[in-house]
Amino acid sequence: MTVITVLSVFLIGLIGASLYFYQYAFVPEKKSFLNSKEDPQVVLAQKWLKQQPTQTWQETAANSDLKLKALYVPAKPASNKTIVVAHGYMGKKEDMARYIQLFNRAGYNVLAPDDRGHGQSQGNYIGYGWPDRLDYTKWVKQVIAKNGQKSEIGLFGVSMGGATVMYMSGEKLPTQVKAIVEDCGYTSIEDELTYQAKQMFNLPKYPLIPSVALTASIKAGYNVFDAKTEPQLKKNKLPIFFIHGAKDTFVPTSMVYQNYAATNAKKALWVVPGAKHAASLKTHPKAYQQKVTQWFARYL
Repeated sequence: MTVITVLSVFLIGLIGASLYFYQYAFVPEKKSFLNSKEDPQVVLAQKWLKQQPTQTWQETAANSDLKLKALYVPAKPASNKTIVVAHGYMGKKEDMARYIQLFNRAGYNVLAPDDRGHGQSQGNYIGYGWPDRLDYTKWVKQVIAKNGQKSEIGLFGVSMGGATVMYMSGEKLPTQVKAIVEDCGYTSIEDELTYQAKQMFNLPKYPLIPSVALTASIKAGYNVFDAKTEPQLKKNKLPIFFIHGAKDTFVPTSMVYQNYAATNAKKALWVVPGAKHAASLKTHPKAYQQKVTQWFARYL
């Protein structure tokens, strides 16, 4: 075989693999590698959520005509303080029921959007929080428009939602946004893809991951290579509380130390003993509720 033939075979194989992994990681559909077992505590919280006087809000995605939906749960009694919650990979607003309940019972309004390609929102790709950061900024502005200029807003996210609020931290946000809590977010899309490729398929980063990122950038229409938390956190001026399970093997715990080090704003870190991915509330419910609500109460 000639060198040209070998290179051609290699490139065809790489393109094929990239398209396969784009479908595997970026197209919103049922994922066999995700735990589909229902958590009884989440089911109970979802039943509670259905009994609340909720509102459905709508928004148009940033730089797109995609229609997005969110669930709004007003505080009782009325309050000007709102927590915007961001869900995880292949999740939806209802999956955040335990967190919605936690914040609502603490006296906050709660706005829980569905990301692009998730739940009731339109979209045929997963943004991993990067294009979504601009959508959430629009949701924040809608909170202010509806609840008034005296609004005080906190940002909260778990897993992909944690990355979303970290990405948001580097944007020009309204002054009404006062504080952030991120739970088990990753450092970048590339880093998370690299980690999962090694964990699930024992594949190295090169040449596959950059090729998948390029494929996703072309097909999904946002720059995957730009999606890094560190540059955003370096620009962050808001107090931010980092939470991560000590036994997280989906988004490795090592990533939280990189994220924590990246920001010079007021910050706190809680590595939760024994907790797996997105399970810190489940394993330490009282401590989690106390630490998170105290953080927001300090700034809102």
